[in-house]
Amino acid sequence: MAEARTGPTVGQIVLGLRLRDLRERAGCSFADAAETLSVNSTTVRRMEKAEVGLKPLYVRALLARYGVPADEAESFLRLVEEANRPGWWHRFRDVLPDWFSLYVSLENEASLIRAYEPHCVPGLLQTRDYAAALLRTGFPSATEQEIERRVALRTQRQELLTRPRSPLLWAVIEEGVLRRRVGDPAVMRAQIDRLIEATTLPNVTLQVMPFSAGPHPGMFGPFQLFRFDIPELPDIIYAESLTGAVYLDERPDTVAFLEVLDRMGAQAAPVHTTEAILGAIRKEL
Repeated sequence: MAEARTGPTVGQIVLGLRLRDLRERAGCSFADAAETLSVNSTTVRRMEKAEVGLKPLYVRALLARYGVPADEAESFLRLVEEANRPGWWHRFRDVLPDWFSLYVSLENEASLIRAYEPHCVPGLLQTRDYAAALLRTGFPSATEQEIERRVALRTQRQELLTRPRSPLLWAVIEEGVLRRRVGDPAVMRAQIDRLIEATTLPNVTLQVMPFSAGPHPGMFGPFQLFRFDIPELPDIIYAESLTGAVYLDERPDTVAFLEVLDRMGAQAAPVHTTEAILGAIRKEL
């Protein structure tokens, strides 16, 4: 059996989709591919869905069965080797839940991240002190060392906003996010300053949904949409719960969430007023 691991990387997801495409173009069934590897059909299905790691020996045998030329097969295998390398976040596996590992990989490869956050500042825009205060509440039995590890993971994720070819981040946050006290007033002032600073970045769009806007279509809970410059990857929706998360990539689901994001963007305060709203709330602290 192909070996399991904590969570797939985006590279493994893409290569799994490419293997599926090659199998279908070769006219092979799951049973045909499984016979090539002397495994059951479920193993092949799981490889294509990136639910298990890609073993180079298995991949090589499948590529030969699918009639892939030798030079193309070698290129594919180099991609497998690269995709199987753990991401930088792997060293935080002691504090990184399995279900969140995929999120970090998606975030790291996305060209566009759209988010709705009704409860707290999005992780990519949090200050260290704000993040630490949130994490102490979310993990009340964690040691200070564990909290620091989680804060370090969160702050390292933020580096993607200022790297070359950084993704576009478009977030809609509720006014209540800015008024909910996290830490002491100094922590909140610094956090709002961080948001004001973020609005000056060319790749960050931040909108505030004011209380006066009333009900809106996103009120069921926080979620993110990831979009990629990788042709094989569809939009992916991430929605988190208390003990896990769900990832959606079927088009009817992603289109529904995208429509909600567009409607909320039109209903929230205009982008050019965000800094003024942030400044006014900061003066109250």
